[in-house]
Amino acid sequence: MRAFLLGGGRDAQELQAALSPFVEATAGGDVVALVLDEGEDTDVGRWETALHSAGARAVQPVVVSPERPPARDDVLTASGIFVAGGWTPGYEQALVTASDGAWLEAAREAGAVYAGFSAGSAVAAKEALVGGFTDVLDGRDYAVCPRDAGEDLQTLELRRGLGVVEALIDVHAAQCGTLGRLVHAVRLAAGAVGYAIDEATALEVEGEAVAVHGAGLVHRVRDLGDGGVRVDVLRP
Repeated sequence: MRAFLLGGGRDAQELQAALSPFVEATAGGDVVALVLDEGEDTDVGRWETALHSAGARAVQPVVVSPERPPARDDVLTASGIFVAGGWTPGYEQALVTASDGAWLEAAREAGAVYAGFSAGSAVAAKEALVGGFTDVLDGRDYAVCPRDAGEDLQTLELRRGLGVVEALIDVHAAQCGTLGRLVHAVRLAAGAVGYAIDEATALEVEGEAVAVHGAGLVHRVRDLGDGGVRVDVLRP
């Protein structure tokens, strides 16, 4: 499944540039936007505006929750699936834990393109890095990113993700200092590859091929199998 994974951000012009390749990949078809129900913080209009600004013609928002996960019927006509941003553990619960996966299977069968924004990018991975700001080394907790990036979790946490991409994904990399967290996540998921994506930046993944779009950088972290990692910088 072709995927465009955005690292987040608020600048409208920069986001338009990062989102446009996804919209172009949908060839003018319908985009279904899955937005987590976060009570008063739910902002469907934000995502509709961003997608329309990037060129999407028809956007169908679907508000999801653990009580109302996505359904197969929600995506049957979609050329693109856009999973919005917000509280990452909540997206994992609504899209993975509470779902039977039929919606994603239907989207794959229809040839839909996937896009994630921040949380939507993190949960796209086979193993979703849902949050946490510390890791345990030799019995002691060490901070691996700022507390504010922890998503209300303390210890770095990997959960089952959607499996749209094989690699681990972290977001807001330059802005929130999450590259260090990704390094530790790759170490925990032995043999893994991970990508830390800056805001206003999209990582396009199709099979083994990757490309970068937008204003920032993507750092690729590879486990070397000897306790070390290799970090490569990918640019647009």
